[in-house]
Amino acid sequence: MSKTSKALPINNRSYVKSSSKFSKRFRRDWDLFLLLLPGLIWYIMFAYKPMIGLRTAFYDFNIFKGFSGSTFVGLDNFIQFIQGADFTRTVTNTLMIAFWQLVICFPIPIILAIAVTEMKNKVVSKITQTATFLPYFISIVVVCGMTINFLSPSTGVINFILQKLGFEPIYFMVKPEYFRGVYTTMTLWKTAGFSAIVYIAAIMGIDQQLYEAAKVDGAGKWKQIKHVTIPGILPIVVVMLVLNIGKMVKVGYEAILLLYKPTTYSTGDVIATYVYRTGIQNGNYGLATAAGLFEAFVALILVVLANKISKRLSETSLW
Repeated sequence: MSKTSKALPINNRSYVKSSSKFSKRFRRDWDLFLLLLPGLIWYIMFAYKPMIGLRTAFYDFNIFKGFSGSTFVGLDNFIQFIQGADFTRTVTNTLMIAFWQLVICFPIPIILAIAVTEMKNKVVSKITQTATFLPYFISIVVVCGMTINFLSPSTGVINFILQKLGFEPIYFMVKPEYFRGVYTTMTLWKTAGFSAIVYIAAIMGIDQQLYEAAKVDGAGKWKQIKHVTIPGILPIVVVMLVLNIGKMVKVGYEAILLLYKPTTYSTGDVIATYVYRTGIQNGNYGLATAAGLFEAFVALILVVLANKISKRLSETSLW
């Protein structure tokens, strides 16, 4: 037996050794491994098994004939999407809305978290945190309904204030130039408080001795924020930034579907809403899947690039 094990190549011996270690650990901690089972089943059933359906992008898919009866068309659906009249508009709108979300909706929760933790009056701090946190739990349908009512040219409070100030009422929801601003503001109001929780937790984890040392050195509140708070939460900020860039392309299409109209398609129609119209309303499943796959591919490229840039600049990355 010893002769056989000596004859094994180095790679095989390390494999046998690690396999033996895993077996021992599995027998010892089998109950902990058992806890992984529900999560693994969920991922297999709802994250990996549905990927089989992505091959629809390469078929002229007919739901009554299935894959066996549908015609294989290769990359025709991708070419049709890229050469289509809606391609430039949907890609531009997707990137523009994602850009404004990243510029506006990403840094404001960080500022909010710093402001909440620096407030001397803890009652005001708690009220501010709760007031900004609660909108996250309101259904997106209700939020969109509230937005439409607030901006109504006849009964909306915004136009009521504008009219009192001597301005003409503005038809916010039918003019394309206002759509991105309305959507970004609504998203900020709904998510800022919830997003700030991560940064508040990170700030709470900073060693208080660093603040005391900064005070001894004569640092005021702004310098404490600049030299202690911001460097302390920088790793979590970078991780959240990379994750947000990954979700940039997948904008909240549910809200856009509820808010946009044909008159605002020029600035509000994104890839996800195009997929909805093409797949659900028009029944062109192959083209819709190809557009969705294109969107996911762009998101993957953005995540990899953001992770590489982050690793090079700050030495903090997801992998």
